[in-house]
Amino acid sequence: QVQLVESGGGLVQAGGSLRLSCAASGGTADRYGLGWFRQAPGKEREFVAAINWNGLETTYPDSVKGRFTILRDNAKNTAYLQMDSLKPEDTAVYYCAGDQWGWGTSAENEYDVWGQGTQVTVSS
Repeated sequence: QVQLVESGGGLVQAGGSLRLSCAASGGTADRYGLGWFRQAPGKEREFVAAINWNGLETTYPDSVKGRFTILRDNAKNTAYLQMDSLKPEDTAVYYCAGDQWGWGTSAENEYDVWGQGTQVTVSS
């Protein structure tokens, strides 16, 4: 069973950058699609970015397109979320998720493994 652990969250000023990491262990992690989701207080969890198993396909919602970039290094079993031009509305707990079929989609119910989350706070 693949396990995911996020890191890299913290406090940053608006306009700044953060890079989140998602370390995978166990199973065939390099065959998993990986996604990032976030949940702000009082709101539902929403899709942020996804990448397929070989890193050739990525997808983003309009809210982060052009500001966020998802990457993966299968040799290190790690995925990254590079977040630039951060806004206060990006404040949330960010979760990494794994999809055993390798697709890396925007659909939350396609993911079967989740990390514990890392807090990102953007001050104005």
